[in-house]
Amino acid sequence: MGKGERERDKLRQERIEAEQREERSGNSRLILAYAIGSTVVLAIAVLVFILATGGSSDSGGGKGSAHINVNSAYGSTNGVEPDEREGIAPPAPKVTNLQQAAKQAGCKLELKLEDEGHEHIPKNSPTPNYKTSPPTSGKHVEPPYQQADGAYAEEPAPIDYVHSLEHGRLEIQYAPSLPEKDQLELKGLYDTMYGAALLFPNKNMPYQVAATTWTNLLGCPEYKGSITLDAIRAFGRETWGKYGGEPVFAFKFTGPTPSEPEESSES
Repeated sequence: MGKGERERDKLRQERIEAEQREERSGNSRLILAYAIGSTVVLAIAVLVFILATGGSSDSGGGKGSAHINVNSAYGSTNGVEPDEREGIAPPAPKVTNLQQAAKQAGCKLELKLEDEGHEHIPKNSPTPNYKTSPPTSGKHVEPPYQQADGAYAEEPAPIDYVHSLEHGRLEIQYAPSLPEKDQLELKGLYDTMYGAALLFPNKNMPYQVAATTWTNLLGCPEYKGSITLDAIRAFGRETWGKYGGEPVFAFKFTGPTPSEPEESSES
């Protein structure tokens, strides 16, 4: 092989090596791009979940004083605004018998109402024609959109909170027109019994204050202060965690419950 051919072979080999280096460099950039893209997709997915669940995955006391308890397996806020107001601590109970407290508070007490069914329906479905107001049973949203335990500043969709009732929850509801001080007294009571319970306003019910569990209703045309709080306490003790057909412990919760509320420091 002459000198000229050796030079041509050398140049050809250098070109081949240069092309191989460029190919390796291109592959590395492609891999890096895929890695960055995957990270961005994962970050977006996490952000979407956080927004959908209200930003908390806490399994304890929850989001501030709203006690929001959100987890993808146990429920969602469904974008409903939490009620983080500081409640007014309730007085110690004076009347613990449910029938007696309900009567003194002027509340309508209905226990073991008709079970209107347990059918799951898609999120954002129209509200079924429930036979009670507030609803106490019937068709409700499919998992995982059941309304998470917590205090809310606005009413969740009925199909969302009816599903929560199915799992033994107690739901305390009040008319938005109820004076602020009275709302804060209800919030203070809720703060003593927020485990597996919800609190929210309801502009569509015919009561100023109501408490519901699955197939049970305490409806109060007026709010009468401590005796109404006593009636809600007694209703919770008697009906919380029962009747829904689904175990209350199937959805994680922490904190004092309606069956074992925190003792008030107020006398």
